Amino acid sequence: MEHSSNNGFHGEEKDKEILGNSDLRAESLASQERLGEKSVENGAIRKETDSPSSVDSVAVEKDCDPEVQDVRVEGINDNDNDLEAATKVASHVPSVRDLTTIPDGGTMAWLQVVGSFFLFWNSWGIINTFGVYQTYYQEELLSSNSPSSIAWIGSIQAFLLLFVGAFCGPLYDAGYFRQLIMTGTFFLVFGHMMLSLCKEYWQVLLAQAFCTGAGPGFLFVPSVAILSTYFRKKIAFSVGVAAAGSSLGGVIYPIMLHKLIPQVGFGWAVRIIGFTVLATLMVPNTVMKMRARPASKRKAVDWTAFRDLPFMLFTLSSFVGFMGLYMPFFYIESFAISRGITDANLGFYLLSIINSASTFGRVLPNFVADRIGPFNVFIPATLLSGIITLCTIPVNSLGGIVCICVFYGFCSGAFVSVPPTIMVHLTDNRGMIGTRMGMSFGFTSIGMLIGAPVGGAILDSGGYTAVWIWGGVLICSGGMLTTLARIAKYGPNPIKRA
Repeated sequence: MEHSSNNGFHGEEKDKEILGNSDLRAESLASQERLGEKSVENGAIRKETDSPSSVDSVAVEKDCDPEVQDVRVEGINDNDNDLEAATKVASHVPSVRDLTTIPDGGTMAWLQVVGSFFLFWNSWGIINTFGVYQTYYQEELLSSNSPSSIAWIGSIQAFLLLFVGAFCGPLYDAGYFRQLIMTGTFFLVFGHMMLSLCKEYWQVLLAQAFCTGAGPGFLFVPSVAILSTYFRKKIAFSVGVAAAGSSLGGVIYPIMLHKLIPQVGFGWAVRIIGFTVLATLMVPNTVMKMRARPASKRKAVDWTAFRDLPFMLFTLSSFVGFMGLYMPFFYIESFAISRGITDANLGFYLLSIINSASTFGRVLPNFVADRIGPFNVFIPATLLSGIITLCTIPVNSLGGIVCICVFYGFCSGAFVSVPPTIMVHLTDNRGMIGTRMGMSFGFTSIGMLIGAPVGGAILDSGGYTAVWIWGGVLICSGGMLTTLARIAKYGPNPIKRA
């Protein structure tokens, strides 16, 4: 009897144990179901944010200890507000591929345009100033050297702007935006201070060609690439406003140099420009901020780009077009003086007229490009730039040369400012914009390197008529190649937005 009671007692205990185990298993299954639901939700968060580091803060690891899982699930499931808070934390790092997060305006976005404006001011603006140096070197400081050898200084300077940019693209993608603009600031200021001390050709080559050429190279790609993370619908217009800085820099710096040299000498004139460069570059160093970057580091070369026909055709068109683009910038002043069209004092202002007109040529075409497409703006502007260069051949009056400068400045402004927008349209993965820009600009830089010196050699042997033919044919050829790139990307329909 006692034994039977004991069996009954133990039976009840077993029944309770079985029921307890069943409850535990039920709770475990419920926890796993909740875990599965949160994993799906976290998967959605991962897809939406496209940032592995941000998802890790709320994701539940599948292979971790079950007790740790229960604690994590319990923490996440306290209430719906906790999940919303976790989602916000997970989304604090935007992805460059998530176009819905691009603000397309706002105070911070337009501050980036202001910063990029001054980066352009001290990159292309410095390059656009070389025509004044070319004339001064031919007449004063380096008068014993040929125009072709002097042109190598400006060509190397322009070449390094794009060539260094080829390596800055991947660095920008890796998040080194701040370091790039600080390095560019140093090289530009240091180069101008060293140029102010130069007396010989090799000294000028080192200080101006290499040092002040490398400086803008660190600035150019970041100045364009960062805008694509703040603007979407207004990307062309924002780039155009920023690119206007290069035109205004190309107006202000030549006038400063021209006015200061007679008063304080070449050395102090260049030093004052160096201090101006330092002051204006403090603006981007202060206000600019990288909003988004790729989730992983990018390679220096995007090998898929070599199989992208529109991209390769457009890169080739830039290479050919930039070979001829700077013929008027380098030689229009000396052409007008040698022909007796203007005196030396008025001839100096021809370069400023080109750069002034280029200010409008960088803003207005980009404004239109947001509505009809960048290709539809770039191709006519490029073809007109080539035709205007050819029209310089018969000019022999002051009114004619001024008209050439105004129209060429306007059309060539679009030639310089629209390509970055085209590059954004040709790059499906926005995380590769910096890399692809670097690749394209690196190849284009070779054209800029050889264009002006070859033009100088042509000037020595064939005169200015041959120079204008050389430049005009190259620019028109670039426009035709861009037309082929447009057809390869969007088809032959001429009225399609592209």
